[in-house]
Amino acid sequence: MSGVRRLRPYALRCEHRTTPLGIDEPAPRLSWRLASALRGDDPVAHRVRVAGSAEDLEDDGRLLWDTGRVADRAATAVDYAGPVLAGLTRFHWRVSVWPASSGAPAEADSWFETGFTPADRWQALWIGQGPCPVDVMDAPTEGEFALDDRGLAPCPLLRRSFTAPAGARGRVHVSARGLYELRLNGERVGDAELAPGWTDYRHRVQYQTYDVTALLREGENVLAATVADGWWSGFVGFEPRRAGAHYGSAPQFLAELRLTGPDGDSTVIATDGSWRTATGTIRHADLLMGECHDLRYAAEGWELPGFDDSGWPSALVTDTDHGLLVAGADEPVRAMAELRPRSVKRHSDGVRVVDFGQNLAGRLRLSIRHLAPGARVVIRHAEVLDDSGRLYTANLRTAAATDVLVGDGRELIVFEPRFTYHGFRYAEISGLDESAEPDVVAVVLHSDTPWAGEFDCSDAGLRQLHECVAWGQRSNFVSVPTDCPQRDERLGWLADAQVFLPTAALNADVAAFFTKWLRDVDDARTPDGGFTNVAPRLVGVADEGAPGWADAGVIIPWHLYRSYDDPRFLARSLDSMCAWVDLVHRHNPDLVWRHRVGPHFSDWLAPGTPTPREVVATAYFAHSARLTAEAAGVLGHRERERRYGRLAEGIRCTFAERFVTSRGPTGEEAGEGTGGEPVVRIAGDTQTGYLLALAFELLPAGQAAGAARRLAGLVESAGPALLTGFLGVALAAPVLDAHGRSDLAHALLLREEVPSWRFPLLHGATTIWERWDGWTPGEGFRAPKMNSFNHYALGSIGEWLYRGVAGLDQAPDSTGYRKLLIRPRPGGLGHASARHESVRGTVAVAWERHDGLISLRVTVPPGATAEVHLPTTDPGSVRESGLVPGPDVPHLTRVRIAPGHVLYHVGSGSYHFTATHPPAEGRSGTPGAHRPPPSPAPGRRAPGSYEEDTP
Repeated sequence: MSGVRRLRPYALRCEHRTTPLGIDEPAPRLSWRLASALRGDDPVAHRVRVAGSAEDLEDDGRLLWDTGRVADRAATAVDYAGPVLAGLTRFHWRVSVWPASSGAPAEADSWFETGFTPADRWQALWIGQGPCPVDVMDAPTEGEFALDDRGLAPCPLLRRSFTAPAGARGRVHVSARGLYELRLNGERVGDAELAPGWTDYRHRVQYQTYDVTALLREGENVLAATVADGWWSGFVGFEPRRAGAHYGSAPQFLAELRLTGPDGDSTVIATDGSWRTATGTIRHADLLMGECHDLRYAAEGWELPGFDDSGWPSALVTDTDHGLLVAGADEPVRAMAELRPRSVKRHSDGVRVVDFGQNLAGRLRLSIRHLAPGARVVIRHAEVLDDSGRLYTANLRTAAATDVLVGDGRELIVFEPRFTYHGFRYAEISGLDESAEPDVVAVVLHSDTPWAGEFDCSDAGLRQLHECVAWGQRSNFVSVPTDCPQRDERLGWLADAQVFLPTAALNADVAAFFTKWLRDVDDARTPDGGFTNVAPRLVGVADEGAPGWADAGVIIPWHLYRSYDDPRFLARSLDSMCAWVDLVHRHNPDLVWRHRVGPHFSDWLAPGTPTPREVVATAYFAHSARLTAEAAGVLGHRERERRYGRLAEGIRCTFAERFVTSRGPTGEEAGEGTGGEPVVRIAGDTQTGYLLALAFELLPAGQAAGAARRLAGLVESAGPALLTGFLGVALAAPVLDAHGRSDLAHALLLREEVPSWRFPLLHGATTIWERWDGWTPGEGFRAPKMNSFNHYALGSIGEWLYRGVAGLDQAPDSTGYRKLLIRPRPGGLGHASARHESVRGTVAVAWERHDGLISLRVTVPPGATAEVHLPTTDPGSVRESGLVPGPDVPHLTRVRIAPGHVLYHVGSGSYHFTATHPPAEGRSGTPGAHRPPPSPAPGRRAPGSYEEDTP
């Protein structure tokens, strides 16, 4: 066994984050993953120690908390339960894991830092500009760029000089009502973009913590900040009566730098009235409208020591309250990749249209030489082009999505907006000289959710579909899960998030991202306990939750619990889940949800016959009641479990009584039944109606098969095609598959006509469209009022690519991939594979068919087990050979032989099965070559790359 890597912990996390700075959770969750090259090399016990320093971890007498050796074969996390953690302090921790085989435990170390606790007092004050700000220099008199009539104002600059001793260490805690960029001695602090992120500022304002020790110098130092409107006072959403300034009228800033000298003495530099302020280069910056830099307003060196700010007025203290400040719970938005242009086309009027080959969310960086003083370069953004080869911007609605640069004559300009982002594939650049050769780069921005999934298969079209789904996720996870990144909306719609979450959680580690957003969802609740349609909630916008939308407040915590094996998602949400179900019940005592339905979007953007609203609503009412009962059961709340369980059963029975009919197979319909089974009809007779009833298990015993046959018949008669919208599409492939029609699910993936996933791909899509028919050759663009080309809702099919096509799933009673379910559905494909970095460790599946054989490779992380369904009609042909021999422990058991497959129970480790299998039937490819994702620029992490600590 020499050289074989045995059981080891890796990817240590605190609160689902790597070495976080400034957490305010009093009992943080400490977690780890496990890896081993051996079969059955499972943990039998663990120990977690926490101390005030790395050295103290070596001395049991100096530990702050010690779990001792805990016998547990499944745990990969503990919740801290030691003495109260001091604020503003770094803590080190170590996990030890004992393997099933004899030997010393494997160990790994990490650390986290606390932020402000109730015992700590902020000294910083909220500051901003007074009513008459000054520019850093006199206004230009030639080529002046006039602000438009939208009321956009220059971005405030704020600075403060201070003295630091040699060898000082520093932590700075920063926030803004709006957006901030902080610099220390001219160097940028951190790499967060659009910080501190979007929250409902009436409930919470996030702050970030940064280690600035390396940026300090002996003697004079300068803290310098630029702030912008952002979500606080800029344009947000599409409500014409309250298009902007939802929370405030002008941005505000708060920062507290804590210095510790070599002698241990502490000094605090905090925002207050002694800071100086002005305005400068950035003449306006807005998330929807864009950003304007006029370099003639620049004052070189204002961020550095030695700058004379005596002409700057003092900052205005705007608030002294710190009660709403909370530490950021997620990783911020960051610049995650850079894309070079695929092509640049020059038009006769001098306008350049740049194609980056990928629809994305982000901004441009433009490097230009010799831009004359007053010369104006305008950059406009769009997702698609019109028939003339120019930008199609009608679907932006009121969003200008326009950045402007005004030159000052300097030799080289590098222009990159800092407080806006756009959804685009194409950029139009005007105002450059004919001879200019600018360097253009698209900078991809999104929340830093570590990528955790891979999918591949023999069909180029499905590979491209997976990439489109992934890019849609990246583009729309920007502080909150937005609906689309390009138009005047970008809101956190709850239904979009709940239907896409199963896909999102397979693609990336979204635990911390949704931890933060669920707080936004809770903040947005109405006084009577109702969830809303969007979160964060906008001031002055009525938002009563609709069926399927508001129910996300129940569905999302449940799925996060199942994905990440963290019951705190349920514990934090259970009261609000109960309040929501109670609210619907109170207004609908007959258990048919027809009252208090908000705007009732039903199955949004479904192209077929509308599903009756009461069918959709009542199905979700039953589903939310059942999940609330199950959540209560997980947490040990037995009375609540019984209460909501009874309610869920009552709604299920009412659904069947009101909306389901069943009769024996007679007359023309006799052919629909087999073996005399009844013909089942659900009110409205729509695909979505059957999908909801089957997915949520609302049908009486014996009727599911009849409903599934009718669903299959509706899908087949439509093309086969789906006639579903946002709510139905997520359920289609899983429900068809669960009822024996994986062949039909594969047929939907192969369809090329509208509606289908392949139609947009065949017409140049690089992200998922909002509508099945956002553009067609005959009709052109659909109405621009609701027509995004980068919207992830219909991308919920991504879940079935992992769970169905590749076969990577977990059992219905499993959490955190403790019990894997490996069941490939090959369809007409020649091979497929999937990989997922779960909270337990790496899960991987790869199968291939060749020369009448199927080969299936499976990786099960330590501490987990798996049911492996090997698709074969000849059980006697099955062979299995381990890739690496392991300890002498039971690890492989054949359970049963069933039609079309053989079922094995396996333990942890790697397995390689082979068996006879019919050759792939049907089409295994699609027109057009697969285009790989763009390569990242040097120094940037690729959007689809694994973290550095993946085994």
